[in-house]
Order: sequence, then structure tokens, then C-alpha cells
Amino acid sequence: MLSCKALLSRRTKIIRKNKKKKSKNNKRSNSFSTKQNPISEKYQQEEDIEEEEEEDGDDVEEGFNLKASAPSQSHGVQPLGNLYLSPGSVNSRNTGLGNLQTLTDELVLEVLGFLGGAHLGFLASVSKSFYVFANHEPLWRNLVLDNLEGRLLYNGSWKSTYIAAHYPSFDASNICVSGLRVRDFYSDYLFQSWLCANLEMKPEWLQRDNIIRRRGISVEEFISDFEEPNKPVLLEGCMDNWVALEKWDRDYLVQVCGDVQFSVGPVEMKLGEYFRYADQAREERPLYLFDPKFGEKVAILGSEYEVPVYFREDLFGVLGSERPDYRWIIIGPAGSGSSFHIDPNSTSAWNAVIKGSKKWVLFPPDVVPPGVHPSPDGAEVACPVSIIEWFMNFYGATKTWKRKPIECICKAGEVIFVPQGWWHLVINLEESVAITQNYVSRRNLLNVMDFLKRPNASTLVSGTRDRVNLYDKFKSAIVASFPGTIDHLTQKAEEKKAQQKKPSFWDSVTDSKAGAFKFSF
Repeated sequence: MLSCKALLSRRTKIIRKNKKKKSKNNKRSNSFSTKQNPISEKYQQEEDIEEEEEEDGDDVEEGFNLKASAPSQSHGVQPLGNLYLSPGSVNSRNTGLGNLQTLTDELVLEVLGFLGGAHLGFLASVSKSFYVFANHEPLWRNLVLDNLEGRLLYNGSWKSTYIAAHYPSFDASNICVSGLRVRDFYSDYLFQSWLCANLEMKPEWLQRDNIIRRRGISVEEFISDFEEPNKPVLLEGCMDNWVALEKWDRDYLVQVCGDVQFSVGPVEMKLGEYFRYADQAREERPLYLFDPKFGEKVAILGSEYEVPVYFREDLFGVLGSERPDYRWIIIGPAGSGSSFHIDPNSTSAWNAVIKGSKKWVLFPPDVVPPGVHPSPDGAEVACPVSIIEWFMNFYGATKTWKRKPIECICKAGEVIFVPQGWWHLVINLEESVAITQNYVSRRNLLNVMDFLKRPNASTLVSGTRDRVNLYDKFKSAIVASFPGTIDHLTQKAEEKKAQQKKPSFWDSVTDSKAGAFKFSF
């Protein structure tokens, strides 16, 4: 449960910085204990206590800072650890749920997820506890995204957005976003959802920068030093001549894109409408604009950047229009990003930041990040609900690992190379615009072909309609376009494997375990 460090011996505050100036395979982690997390205390138990804390100062003694724009917790929900700091208090969460109090908060929300908007509204009037649960914003977000008809016009909250879309005659501006505040309601799950949406990145999460950086290296150096050994690198200066680097600000993008709809999670949105959402949204997992057809939709965008010289060999190109999705424009507000994943189809990738900055955390293929649980066949990955939650609960564990993750902040004008098979997490530190492409070179061709011919390839392959026949089509096209390439690469791989297994001279004459000579000749 959420609580203070050093148990109850010391008070730790979360302060709004500059408050007076104003600014489905996911799992919610339950790894908080009363001894481990500097989050909780008597937090916002009453509004006057909250006001006193706001006046105490702008710095945190220990723990976390809230964003300057962070609103108060909508309904006064407190972390469960605070219940033990309030002798005589009874958790109104339980009294208001009746027999359902035995269910976890997550299960209660799962049940409510089967209800429509009207029924959630009725349920909210049953008790204070149901009021809090039925107004949980992710429930309304799912209702909007799953039942969207027409345009998505975000209206300050997902509940207001739903009402405005389904009951246009109702004045949604009358909805009180903050809602009623319920005393003595304790829930780690609900509190953490709000907390993750409003925390600033801790400085210590941004300090480690251990990626190799290179400027002006040759293609041969890139191949020998990074692509062949499958190592990440941050490349500087290789997008200096991009038109996009100068022109792609909000105004320009909205102007050239006009009424074009882009992929934003499960929905399509105009760019202007997406920016409207990004300006208003304060949620744990902001929607991310991630469109694979941007170049076809707005041709000028595809002409205002060029593939860096290191990545121009892309053998998937032999498939023409049948190739899997391979390039995306990526736009998102601070806090948006991608939780841990491996890039599709065993490809390598490059990601170029045009505006903003991104924090990257990468683990090699044989190291599964803490808190991440891939299925045995690799088809699904269970991980924390949000990126911030992963940093809160699991990032600290990597400090003691011998094989620490590769980390960096990639800024505008920089390109990161992500080798095939590497786990990576990305979070935008500010509103960001980027281009990313996945590609297949000769160094990675055999890995991709092995991936495409796996028995369960039809469930693993992505970005194409024909998942079943992709391997056969790709192999045939490679053989036709580059005769002998597969055989040559296979022979080289076998020779390299044999060389790695061949004992050195010293190994042939010594017994490493016994430390004595042996005579094998």
C-alpha cells in the first residue's frame, strides 16, 4: 500500500510546485508497502490541511513533486496507508460498497466497465463510494473511445466529452470537473491513478546517460561498431539538413494537414483537435498520435525529411506496397510515450526527434525489464499501467543490477538507433514531434526471416494484412532481387557460430575448472 518511507517516523510531503503561479494487458502494480514508498501521509484529508501544505513552500523534503498544473485529487481519495494514521477512521470506501467491498478496487472497476454511461450515472447516486468509482475517468475514456461516432472533441474531461457527444442538448459546461469530495475514502488504486497523471519526473530518473554518442561517423563505422554487434547509439548531426527541423511547429503542421485524420490510439483525429486534447488532458496514459500512413495522407510531410545515410538499406522494400508498416509520425504531450516493448517483426529502428525531447530506457534482448512479464510465445506483454508507474516502482531496482539499462535523453536534432530485439521504453519530457522507421538490412535479414517463419508467426507479425504468407513472399522477393544473399549470409553466420564455439589455444591445453594443464594433442 502507499505510505511514507521509514514507516511513520517522518512526514513526507508532496507539494505542488509554483501552485500560486498556476501551471488491456496492463497491470496496476501492488508493490507499495508502508516501508517503501515516500508518497503518503495525511494527504488532503481536509481542504484546509491541503491549503496549509500549499503555503509551506515549493520544495519537497523527500519524495515526489507534483506538476505545477496538477489539480487536486478529484474526490479527496487518499492512499490506504493514511488510514493507519487516522485512529478511529472507517474507510468509507467499504461502507459505501456494501457486499462488493470484498472485491479489489480493480475488480470493482472491471465490473463497472460493463455499464453504459446512463447506468454509471445512476450508480453514482447510490452512495459516496459508488460516486467515486463511477466517476473514475478511465471508465468514461473507454466509453468515449469504444463508442465514438464522428469527431472526437475533447471537453476537459472524458465524462464531459461523453455527455457532450451523446446528449448534445445538455450543457456540459455545467458539469463540475472536481466533483464532490468524500471524507475518509482510502484507495491505493484510485489514488495512484491520479498520482501518476500528475507527478513530475524525478531528477534521478533523468540523470543516467550512458549511451554512446557519435557525430559524423562513416556508414562502415556505424555497421562495424553498432549495427553488427547490435548496440544502441545516439547519432548527432545527421538530420541537420531536414526541412522538418525548421518548419514542423504546431502552426505549420495544423496548416498543411488541414482536415486530414491521423491515427490516435483507437480513433482518428484532426491534428488541431488532437492538440486541443493534448492541452487539456491530465491523465495517466495520454493518447499518442502514432500514424503509419502520414506520408501518403500528407505528401509534403514525407518530403521534408530524409532517411539518415546509416539506415538506407531496407530490404523490406522489395515487397513494395505489401511491406509491413514501417514509418510513423509521432506526436504527444509531456508524459505520453510507449511502455516497454520490442519493435515489430524483429526489425531494427531509428527515431529522430524534431521537436521536444524524449527519455529512453533500453534493455538488451536477453534482459527482461523489471515489472515486465512477456508471455512464453512473446505474443503478449503484461506491464505497469503507465510509464510513470514503472519509474515509481521498478526503476530504482536497476541501480543495483550489474547489467544496467542503456539510458539517454534524445533531444531535437538527434537520432537514436534501436537494435533488433532490444526492450525499450520512451516518455516525452515535453510536447514532442518525431519520425521513426523500422528497417531490415543485411545485418538483420536472417533474424527477421527466422521471426517470420515461427510456428506462431500469424499472431506475432504486425503491420500487414497477410500475416500468414509474409515469410514466403519476403523470401521469394529477396531471392529474386538479391540472388545468393540468403545463402551467403547463412554461411557467414554458421562460420561465425563455429568460430565462437572453437576453443582458444589456451583453452585447448588448460582445464579452466581445475586450473591445471591437460594434454589433448
